[in-house]
Amino acid sequence: MRKFVTMALATSMLIPALAVPTMASAQSYREARESQRDVRDAKHDLRQAERHGDRHDVREARKDVRHAQREARQDWRDYRKAHRSAYKRPAYVGPRGYRYAPVAVGHRFAPAYYGDRYWVRDYARYRLPAPRAGARWVRYNNDVVMINIRTGRVLTVYNGFFW
Repeated sequence: MRKFVTMALATSMLIPALAVPTMASAQSYREARESQRDVRDAKHDLRQAERHGDRHDVREARKDVRHAQREARQDWRDYRKAHRSAYKRPAYVGPRGYRYAPVAVGHRFAPAYYGDRYWVRDYARYRLPAPRAGARWVRYNNDVVMINIRTGRVLTVYNGFFW
């Protein structure tokens, strides 16, 4: 009887420990969505303060936007850590003559680098924002860049995005 009670207590302590990681990843996704909503709300408050408030209100609203963006970035990182397999992609094979060099906003890619085979079509899966009109998310080695399709100019860069 004593062994049975000891086993029951050990099992009851073990089950919550096993349940925490799955709850944490689900909570992380919800937190990431709520953080994005908080960023939108903070930006709305900033616009209102710029229209109708004084300098102190604008300064406080800007501080709130920075804080909300920092929180959203941290929640996204937690989500990314919890879903590592989604960000692990096969080896990148660039166009002929490809050699990796880090890029920044404003860099101009040759059309071979942002062709159809390099597009990131399921950007929502990676929690990337929807691309602007006339732009596409493109994989460039382990980076992901938003490119203007007509000009080839880089609009946004996330370095080291894929594992």
